[in-house]
Amino acid sequence: MEKIELEAGTIEYQDSGGDGPVIVLLMDASLWEGVTADLRVDHRCVAPTLPLGAHSYPMRPDADHSLRGIARLVAEFLERLDLGNVTVVGNDTGGALVQLLICEGAARIERIVLVDCDAFDNFPPGLTGKTLVLTGKLPPTMFGLFMQQMRLKPLRRLPIAFGWLTRRGDAATARWVQPLLRHPEIRRDTVRVLRTISAQRNLMLEATECLLTFDRPALVVWAQYDRVMPPEHGRRLAELLPRGRLVEVSDSSTLVPLDQPASLAQAIRECTSR
Repeated sequence: MEKIELEAGTIEYQDSGGDGPVIVLLMDASLWEGVTADLRVDHRCVAPTLPLGAHSYPMRPDADHSLRGIARLVAEFLERLDLGNVTVVGNDTGGALVQLLICEGAARIERIVLVDCDAFDNFPPGLTGKTLVLTGKLPPTMFGLFMQQMRLKPLRRLPIAFGWLTRRGDAATARWVQPLLRHPEIRRDTVRVLRTISAQRNLMLEATECLLTFDRPALVVWAQYDRVMPPEHGRRLAELLPRGRLVEVSDSSTLVPLDQPASLAQAIRECTSR
């Protein structure tokens, strides 16, 4: 992992290097390991770990922890690394950030890929998102005590936790909760993010208007039977984007990069070659 100092704090990221088309993959670098292992042979894959709870370095106390603030952090990240004409890919909350990046202007973005993500009125999404946002109202110490339960696999696999998010990625979700269990500052950051989500329930509905103006290539990849992100939302997004296209994936839950990395990598590669 490399790291970079941004206005809000220090961000870790993985960069495969190379001279191929640049793909920026949003949410957590470890989410994309299977996808980047496939794509790095002919693409430069850059995956930051954003301050959403699984990050290693706490943000500055005055940082903007809203999703709009984190989208601006991503825009700064692209600028600081001088990444242009990029394909930005986002899954879950990462897909919400892609949409908010478009609202910020998307000057460095050539195309986007939205993978099973927050959209329209599904915000916070599903039982998992609503439970997390509810627990985010607790003081950070109490939030940490609640999240301690995620050490136990039977509890992690409940629908209100990570059970409906992934079929094969339990090891990854177990890793993601470790930083906030160990570090009070990471718990503080996570609670602040969750509280801003609670206060901005119409955020993704507002972002919908921005999608209508994105006239560059856009791919929507969606699990056919997702129980957290409604499949009809994938179809609506593809229809809403002026140059949108939909690819449906079988045998997967929300976290397609964990459940079907090869299928997702193939869809992204076809998108960047068009």
